[in-house]
Amino acid sequence: MTDSRLVLVANAGDGSLSTFRLADGELERLAVTDGLKGCSTFAVDSERDLVYAAVKGDAEGDSAGILTLSLDRETGQLTARSRRDVPGSMNYIALTRGGTGLLAASYNGGLGITCAIADGVVGDPVSRIEFPNLHSVLPSADGRFAYFVSLGADLVAQYALADDLALVPLEPETVSAPAGSGPRHLVLNEAQDAVYVLTEFSGEVLHYARDTETGALTLQDATTAYDTTKGLGHSEFGADPMANHYIWGADLHFSDGGRRLWCSERTESTLAAVAVADDGSVTAPDRFTVTEPQPRGFDVSPDGAYLVAAGERSTTVSLYTIDGDDLNLRQRAETGAGANWVRFV
Repeated sequence: MTDSRLVLVANAGDGSLSTFRLADGELERLAVTDGLKGCSTFAVDSERDLVYAAVKGDAEGDSAGILTLSLDRETGQLTARSRRDVPGSMNYIALTRGGTGLLAASYNGGLGITCAIADGVVGDPVSRIEFPNLHSVLPSADGRFAYFVSLGADLVAQYALADDLALVPLEPETVSAPAGSGPRHLVLNEAQDAVYVLTEFSGEVLHYARDTETGALTLQDATTAYDTTKGLGHSEFGADPMANHYIWGADLHFSDGGRRLWCSERTESTLAAVAVADDGSVTAPDRFTVTEPQPRGFDVSPDGAYLVAAGERSTTVSLYTIDGDDLNLRQRAETGAGANWVRFV
């Protein structure tokens, strides 16, 4: 079990970040950092104790930006150090190359960017790409490649990362997801030979094989990740999933040494573990845990012992211990309004 570790939670409704300490199976809220308007994503450089948080613009003329904050591990306080204005509100941030590079995706802006980081300061964008409703981005572990997911165009865009972080399209530049599936978030496995994408509209996990030399992806198979007994309909762009009782997939994270992929579905507010076989293929779950209302974001501890889930229609987070494909609730802890992003530090 985890001995002592920090957990950060973004509360978009309050424009704040909560810092918790997880010790002896209990969450203790250490601090709440305010002034982060609409923050719904952040990335952590644990070696330097830096947090890069995306904030939204407003009608008064303030532009969207990425704030660099320093983390005090004892008090949990976050202190602003610098800010970089960006061309759109970012809803996913990832770091690469030991915290010297930043990748970001903007859903409403339909754009993705790369930026260099020097001494915690985010530089101007090096590269910019445009696809409808880009929802997430991740680099390969070696920092040589980057993958952007476009929910609006049902695709994953794939690039090599040049020395200066410029995006160089692979051949082909994009790989398709099933039409109308709405690909949303992605993860790479430890071996880096597979990429898994959770779809928002069809509630599936898509398995792509990855060539570790060229970086290219090839779709292999897929499985459902939502509770098929609840009568959820296939969603579509612009529809209200709650009003129509449609599938509303959100986030996914590995556990059990990469043998399980936990996935969240927001309409029925469930978490479930998709099984990952030795050959990378995926199998639908048969056990579902009802969690915080509308669970957009969650995370699994690095040792795979704990899962912390947040709900957009809740002011609490839930702490679970993981037992195979089962979750055991240990605690609910106050965090803030619109909680939607969780990261272990």
